[in-house]
Amino acid sequence: MDISNLSFTELVALKNDVENEIKRRESEEKTKAKKQIIELAKAYGLSVEEVLGKVGGAVRKPVEAKYRHPQNADLTWTGRGRKPVWVQELLNAGKTLEDLAI
Repeated sequence: MDISNLSFTELVALKNDVENEIKRRESEEKTKAKKQIIELAKAYGLSVEEVLGKVGGAVRKPVEAKYRHPQNADLTWTGRGRKPVWVQELLNAGKTLEDLAI
């Protein structure tokens, strides 16, 4: 096909047709790939979930607080990351982390 003789309008229409065909074929290829994966897993006695493993990884349990403000029990810190302002202020006032330990 010699596209150099096509008008601008014909080129735009051709571009749209090509993009639509690419999307259609991509969808077909993905569907075919999914079927092949399922068939291969079944041939080996596996479920798709076993092949993929846990999706999203393990759920982490929140870390428990190790330190608490002496006058405000709502203020806690796990000991990870930057020290909260209230911890730094108490340390500057002469307290130790042991004084704040839960």
